[in-house]
Amino acid sequence: MSVAKRVAEEMDVTMGQECGYTIRFEDCTSPKTVLKYMTDGMLLREAMSDPMLTRYAAIILDEAHERTVSTDVLMGLLKELMRKKPKMKLIVMSATLDAVKFQRYFNDAPLLKVPGRLFPVQIFYTQEPERDYFEAAIRTCCQIHMLEPEGDVLLFLTGAAEIDQAVKRITDEISKMGPETGDCMCLPLYSSLPTHLQQRIFENAPPKNKAGVPGRKIIVSTNIAETSLTIDGIVYVIDPGFSKQKVYNPRIRVESLLVTPISKASAKQRAGRAGRTREGKAFRLYTEHAFSSELQPQTFPEILRSNLSQTVLTLKKLGIDDLVHFDLMDPPAPETLMRALELLNYLGSLDDEGNLTDDGKILSEFPLDPQLGKALMISSKYNCSNEMLTVVSMLNVPPVFQRPPDSKNRADHAHERFAHSEGDHLTLLNVYHAYKRNNESTQWCYDSFVSHRSIKSADNVRRQLQNIMQRKGLELLSTEFTSADYYDNIRKSLVEGFFMQVAHQESNGHYLTIKDNQPVQLHPSCCLQHKPIWVLYHEFVLTTQNFVRTVTEIKGMWLIDLAPHYYELSNFPDCAAKRELERLFQRKQRAKNQASNVHRGGY
Repeated sequence: MSVAKRVAEEMDVTMGQECGYTIRFEDCTSPKTVLKYMTDGMLLREAMSDPMLTRYAAIILDEAHERTVSTDVLMGLLKELMRKKPKMKLIVMSATLDAVKFQRYFNDAPLLKVPGRLFPVQIFYTQEPERDYFEAAIRTCCQIHMLEPEGDVLLFLTGAAEIDQAVKRITDEISKMGPETGDCMCLPLYSSLPTHLQQRIFENAPPKNKAGVPGRKIIVSTNIAETSLTIDGIVYVIDPGFSKQKVYNPRIRVESLLVTPISKASAKQRAGRAGRTREGKAFRLYTEHAFSSELQPQTFPEILRSNLSQTVLTLKKLGIDDLVHFDLMDPPAPETLMRALELLNYLGSLDDEGNLTDDGKILSEFPLDPQLGKALMISSKYNCSNEMLTVVSMLNVPPVFQRPPDSKNRADHAHERFAHSEGDHLTLLNVYHAYKRNNESTQWCYDSFVSHRSIKSADNVRRQLQNIMQRKGLELLSTEFTSADYYDNIRKSLVEGFFMQVAHQESNGHYLTIKDNQPVQLHPSCCLQHKPIWVLYHEFVLTTQNFVRTVTEIKGMWLIDLAPHYYELSNFPDCAAKRELERLFQRKQRAKNQASNVHRGGY
């Protein structure tokens, strides 16, 4: 979005006219647009409706080294397309690309090396491995501020919570120093930060203090500052050598964000941030031996460590049936593909031969995870499509609840007003309804510790999804609020999509996930006051222990009624959940027999 804005200014045109952008749930283009910036995912969605990409004469794939799933699939599609459309131009760009590998993949395409205008950067390593990279990073930051000449600092950390803690610690430590060290402005940077706070990183460093010592700006960022944007004035970079990466375990069907060591390519990219405007210094908080022998040369492509259900659905919609022989640069593990096909088959999107069903064609139109798409698609059957639209939209934006470190208790108290006794999905629905009742007030959001940016974004997502539903002929319905079925219908819709993501409470009070038998606990952010027998969860979080997050209470009988193909007890592992389901199944059979006896006049 920021690049499109900058280029529109340079071209002296209105944003969204000749130059525009398209991101998920937002299209800022017009029929006059000749230059369009978009995410790789959006170009992939366009290819679903126009496989020949007839509207484009040239495509630039930038930051190709990041190797997102969408970029990898796009490269496979474009490689095929170049054969059919020889006049199409494709440029693959990156600062730290394994160029030879890409050249071979694109049939020995020509390579253009554009020399960078990088100033020399001195690199410093630690003598010994650091026991705690977070403490070492804070210490290094304070030492640079005390001892090094003027110049701004960029510190890389892994996530929002860690960054907020670091900003507070650095600000406290530097405030204790005397006037001889100069003033300091310490700012966080991560993707879920509101835009106006992100923009602060471009402000000037504080001026000289009374003692004539120049001020300094310290930016604490995720790897968003590694390639996506450039901040002028950075002279010192602190690189602890870690980032958060998505990792998928197909055996237990768990996708989690884990703190992992970065690659050599990322380390070089980070160091390069210090040499943009003048000579700089990069402080690596690991040993030179660790850099040369322990770090991977390149980051593992996302396609090798992701759940591929949405990707498989997209490829099927694009008409690619032979997934095994589709020319991907790095083919994923067969087990990951099998898991994706299995999920789509259970959801009714693929038949037993692996062909796309009519439901699958509709599902592929939603830019959503297939399970959320299924819950939304089926909701008309339960007269709750308006409510499911809201719940799905709220799950597709950054977290709505805010919990500032200095007001945790007040925030928790404010959030309790929205809590629904049956779970987090219905709590999100309450928040959205309250937002609408309060006329979308920014002040109400602030007082309720609700992110105005997230909920406004959810409103926008809801509009887009509503348009897709209307286009596909799916009715927008609501059950009467006074009806006893109002919340049950919403929960049944969720079960239709997430019947594979259910946990059962064991006799010891802990939960086990269904079939996979993974021990889990309800996440501390969960609003359930009691511990239900059956819970449906939206995500599985792997930290120091296994948590399930965004949880809603469901009834065991619904699992037998709504997903009998999955809850086929003959191939179920022996556990308390199986015994409970058998008991429910027998009760159902007895009720059925009694009903047929009454019908035949047996009583």
